[in-house]
Amino acid sequence: MIRSKLAEVQTTMGDEEVALCQRVYDHVSTTRQIKSKEDREELARRIIHSYQHGVKDENALKRLLM
Repeated sequence: MIRSKLAEVQTTMGDEEVALCQRVYDHVSTTRQIKSKEDREELARRIIHSYQHGVKDENALKRLLM
């Protein structure tokens, strides 16, 4: 999901950055039991947006989105 949203926002991120965002996405979507496609897409957008705006710590991203 993260990679597809990156294409939409037309940004480049390294493999490690994408992996971090994907881990956050997997954790938050599982913990919050996000089921709908729209909610999953919104979560991915929020993770990317937050990361791009300086929230680079994995645990901080998780806390922000929980």
